[in-house]
Amino acid sequence: MKFFVDTADINEIRDLAATGLLDGVTTNPSLVLKANRPFKEIIADICEVVDGPVSAEVASTDYEGMMREGRILAEIAENVTVKVPLTWDGLRACKTLSDEGTMVNVTLCFSAAQALLAAKAGATFISPFVGRLDDIGLDGMELIQEIRTIYDNFPELGTEILAASLRNGNHVKLAAMAGADVATIPPAVIKGLVKHPLTDKGLEQFVADWKQTGQTIE
Repeated sequence: MKFFVDTADINEIRDLAATGLLDGVTTNPSLVLKANRPFKEIIADICEVVDGPVSAEVASTDYEGMMREGRILAEIAENVTVKVPLTWDGLRACKTLSDEGTMVNVTLCFSAAQALLAAKAGATFISPFVGRLDDIGLDGMELIQEIRTIYDNFPELGTEILAASLRNGNHVKLAAMAGADVATIPPAVIKGLVKHPLTDKGLEQFVADWKQTGQTIE
């Protein structure tokens, strides 16, 4: 499963990219607001750091506006993935942009039927929002499983499942088990995946034992 980081913070992205764990980046208007920098500048900077797909979301909600903005965003760098909402106009924009050779991430997916529509429209990625379904008492991970089943039934569709709105390490694990192609994860959650109390305890013991040997590695 590929790891995308869900942030517009270039410093966080540089830090994660240095580990070799990062396969791409997703942004959205809320993350851009937090970054408090010009949007196109943010995307250009990210694309210089990350070779993989970098999702940049359109602001318009109508087809003509999405196409105008999507083409502007696609010109920033070859790895820009234009992000559009899962609406009728969004699906139409997805089809046109995909036909033009632009990667498209269809976002705000909350049902398997929506995911099927996005795939037929040529989406590169579909972004089902796991955490937001959990918030209303549904099982967000069940949606990942349903989409996986449908896409496996029709491999010619070619759309990758990008599990979004992942809130914790357990979400990441379950998304991988359910067959998501990609998980987009907040920086803090990615960094938290390395943590385990037994790892910390074991390392503490090894450090103490090594100190007692009186040796150095030179």
